[in-house]
Formats: sequence, C-alpha cells, structure tokens
Amino acid sequence: MSDKKKPVQVYLREDQVEALRMVAERRGESMAELVRAGVDLLLEGLPPEEDPLLDIVGLYDSGQSDLAEKHDEYLAQTVKEEGEREP
Repeated sequence: MSDKKKPVQVYLREDQVEALRMVAERRGESMAELVRAGVDLLLEGLPPEEDPLLDIVGLYDSGQSDLAEKHDEYLAQTVKEEGEREP
C-alpha cells in the first residue's frame, strides 16, 4: 500500500469534529490519521461482494489452465526469465 496521500474534502457534523479532535489530542495523532484509520477499518470489514479489488478478477486470461495449482512455478519461471534478460 502506498504512503502517498491525496487530499479529500469531507464534511463532518460539529459533534464529530469535536470528538475527533479530542481523541486525536489524547492519542497525540492528527485528526487526518484517525480518519484514515477509520476508513481502513471500514474497508477491512467489507463483505467480499463489495470489495472493489474483486473487479479485477477475470480481466486477464493467462492461457494456463492450471495457474491456481502451479502459480509458484510460473512465477519462479518468469522471475528467472526476467533476470536472464537484464544486462
């Protein structure tokens, strides 16, 4: 996961802002860090059918019918071939 951050504007209720500010102060963390942690918790709890990363499943056909069973072998072979190509 990237450490690069992108600004996002979010509107919170006044009571949420005040509670968040108090928690951040007690923990010695920024409000932004607490919001990021909250988003992480939400995303971790997503049911599989709502996981946006599952949209990539099936986008690519390797042509290998046994890829699930032999993925380690195929990966090692690719790494070896890539290493042989480098000067």
